[in-house]
Amino acid sequence: MGAQHLDALHDQSGGRLDVMQLDVTKEDTIEAVAAAVRQKYGKLDLLLNVAGVLHRPNELQPESSLHWLCQDAMLLAYRVNAMGPMLVLKHMMPLLVTGGHTNPNRPFSLVANMSSRTGSIADNHIGGWYSYRASKAALNQFTKTAAVELATQKSPVVAVLLHPGTVDTDLTRPFTAHLPADKIFTPDFAADQLLTVIDGLSEKDNGRFIAYDGTDVAW
Repeated sequence: MGAQHLDALHDQSGGRLDVMQLDVTKEDTIEAVAAAVRQKYGKLDLLLNVAGVLHRPNELQPESSLHWLCQDAMLLAYRVNAMGPMLVLKHMMPLLVTGGHTNPNRPFSLVANMSSRTGSIADNHIGGWYSYRASKAALNQFTKTAAVELATQKSPVVAVLLHPGTVDTDLTRPFTAHLPADKIFTPDFAADQLLTVIDGLSEKDNGRFIAYDGTDVAW
């Protein structure tokens, strides 16, 4: 979602939406936003990490071959798709612990990291998209490891990974021409599906990798 859409939502929210700017590749901006949330709200009960990158800006090239591998592109994917969400979780963690019992509709705090079936090692049958696949696989391992740690907290925090399906966005649009129309979801449909999944979660779901339809995605 672009900044202009967030600004529009802010204007329509009647003061219920705060827009704070951060860059997941710059830890100081993450730390600053965490401090701002702490100062204004003191807690957090839901964290959705949705930032992602498929290829470098102005370069339409998710690598289809070893020939196209580039260190800068690989590092960018890893920093945005894998490291970024975990650094956000690092700095938001104290707020999530504090917020664990404050939501009457959910007796635990939740962190949901947006992954992709493309990051599944078991489901990789067609190859390609080296950096994106590897960075999402790294995010999966990071999140699973965090889930183990979070399970030891006195105030419950649950961590899951979500696969939204193939969604019609600027990121995917150049690569979906060959797909049947019913396999491409609108952003609104995907959001509704994921919110349904989130609303149905319990502490037993900690560490799961879940698709938009509630089924498990293979690691």
